[in-house]
Amino acid sequence: MNKIERMISELCPDGVSFVKIGDVLGDKIFMVVPPAKFKKEKYQKSGKYPIIDQGQSDICGYTDEECAVKAGEYVIFGEHTEIIKYHNGGFVQGADGLKIMNTGEYLIAKYLYHALKNFYKSRSKYERHWKYIIQTFIPIPPIEVQHEVVRMLDKFDALVNDIVTGLPAEIVARKKQYEYYRNQLIGFSNTEENIKWMKLDEVLNYEQPTKYIVKNTEYDKRFLTPVLTAGKTFVLGYTCEQENIYKGSDRPVIIFDDFTTAFHWVNFDFKVKSSAMKLLCAKDESKALAKFIYYSMLVINYETSNHERHWISKYSQISIPIPPIEVQKRIVKILDKFDALVNDMVREFPAEIEARRKQYEYYRNKILSFCEKTVQGGIK
Repeated sequence: MNKIERMISELCPDGVSFVKIGDVLGDKIFMVVPPAKFKKEKYQKSGKYPIIDQGQSDICGYTDEECAVKAGEYVIFGEHTEIIKYHNGGFVQGADGLKIMNTGEYLIAKYLYHALKNFYKSRSKYERHWKYIIQTFIPIPPIEVQHEVVRMLDKFDALVNDIVTGLPAEIVARKKQYEYYRNQLIGFSNTEENIKWMKLDEVLNYEQPTKYIVKNTEYDKRFLTPVLTAGKTFVLGYTCEQENIYKGSDRPVIIFDDFTTAFHWVNFDFKVKSSAMKLLCAKDESKALAKFIYYSMLVINYETSNHERHWISKYSQISIPIPPIEVQKRIVKILDKFDALVNDMVREFPAEIEARRKQYEYYRNKILSFCEKTVQGGIK
C-alpha cells in the first residue's frame, strides 16, 4: 500500500466525492480577466511580467506594462486551444479566450491542474470549450491527499521533462562527437605520404538535373518516388510520375544546391524540384569513392554571400585529400556506422518523447483513480 492509499484509508475510507468543476469553483472563486488586447507584436523576450495566452508555451513572452493579473496560483484554460496551464505569480493576459481559475479552501490550484489534465476530454475544434470544462467531474480528496498527489506528480513530471529535454542535448552532443571524429579522420596534412590533394572537379563529374525535374507537384505520401531539394527540407513530397527517375539505388549521387552549396548523399531513386542543383558522381570509384568525397565535403568551410551559382566557378576548385582507396574504404565504413547511430537517435527522438508522455499519463491516471462515494454531490 503506497502513501496515498494509506491516507485515503485513514482520511476518507468511504471514498472520495467527484464534483463538477463549475460547482467546486463557484462564482466567487472563478475569475475571467477581460481581454487585454495585447498584440503578439508587443511580446518581448524579456521584461518585468510574463505574458500568458492560449499558445503551447507556458510563458509566451514578456512585457514591462502593468501586470493585469495579480500574484497568486492560477489554472489557465484556453477556450479555443484546450491547453491547460498552471501559473504561480502575476501575469499579463496575452489574448482573449482565456479562462482563469482561482481556488478556495477545498482545492489546491496545482491539484486542479493535474486533475483537469487527467479528466478533461478534448472536444471538437472551432468552438468555445469552457462549457465542457465546467461540466467535468474531478475527485476532491482531503487537502492532505491533494498535497501528496501534487508532490508525486510534480516529481514524476520533472523526471519526464528532464528525460525529454535531455534527449536533444544528447543528440547535439553525439553530433558534435561525430563531427570531431569525422574531422580527425578526414584531416590529412599536406606533408603526409601517399596523400594526393585533388580539386573536386578532378574527382567528380556533374550532371544538370533537367530531365529529372518533376512535372506534377501534387505530392502524396501514397506515391513511391520522393521529390528532392538539396536544401534543409530535402524531401518535398512524393510523386506518381514513373518516367525520368534518377536511379540513385544503382548509382548513389551527391545532390548539390548551386546557390546555397547545401548538399545531401542520396542512394535511392528520386526526382527533383528544380534545375538549381548539380548531381555529382565520382569519376573513377577505383581511385576516389563518391562517399569518401561526400564526407570530405562536409569538412569544407565555405561561406556563400552573393546569389550566384557556385559549383563551376568556385566550389569545384576546392582541393581535398585523397588517400589510398583502402584507407578511403576504412574511413567510409567507420563514418557510416557513426552516421547511422546519430540518425537513429534523431529518428527515435519523437517516439521516445511520446513514450515518456504516455508513461506519465498512465502514472497520473493511476494516482488520481480514487474510489467514488456512493452518493455524488458536494464536498463532505
